[in-house]
Amino acid sequence: MNIESIPKNNIADAVYKQMLNKILDGSWKENERLPSEFELSTMFNVSRTSTRSAVQKLRDRGIIYTKHGKGSFVSADIDKERISNSQKPIMHLSQEEFMDMMVFRQTVEFKCIELAAENANEEDIKAIEDALNRMLVNKNNYKKYSQADLDFHIAVIKASHNKIFIHIINDIKNVYYFYLEELNRVLGITLESIEAHIKVFMAIKEHDVDTAKTSLNDAMKNNIEAINKVVP
Repeated sequence: MNIESIPKNNIADAVYKQMLNKILDGSWKENERLPSEFELSTMFNVSRTSTRSAVQKLRDRGIIYTKHGKGSFVSADIDKERISNSQKPIMHLSQEEFMDMMVFRQTVEFKCIELAAENANEEDIKAIEDALNRMLVNKNNYKKYSQADLDFHIAVIKASHNKIFIHIINDIKNVYYFYLEELNRVLGITLESIEAHIKVFMAIKEHDVDTAKTSLNDAMKNNIEAINKVVP
């Protein structure tokens, strides 16, 4: 295996590019286990910190995936031409899966937001606000942001005081988290997204049903437009 010398400036990025090339040229095949962090550091003659950063970047773009205790593996069905020509992350949700979740949200969340704006008490509003504050604090970390994002939506649904809706969201919260994490990873955490959540919170706090529903609807429209650009 040919390994190019690593330039001293931006070492992690250079390691990332060489690892990416090994995946694109087939040296590392789909679902093949990558060398360990130690082996990669030895292979490229760089620190484990640089190797870890390169691996994380590949993982964030969906090019590799990690199994706890087993290591990292090359993702299957990678569009190599697209990766070569674009720096956009890969979306691990199909158009159909994304739209299924959007339909669920339009069916359930719209009604929950309406009920939350009507029924939310002080405890409910505090729970929504706490989740929103964690979103703001973690806006530069999509994983922590996504967890806070999930907590925000769960708090809104709980504020509806509808036991069936609450039971449903508890049953699917792992699926919902994956959807939110993918959305935030691929599209990025935008100012528009943050502002939409703030508008929803303020509308519920002020018991303004129409504004709450309008804010959610606008946010969903923006998501659909953005996702159509990255999901084949």
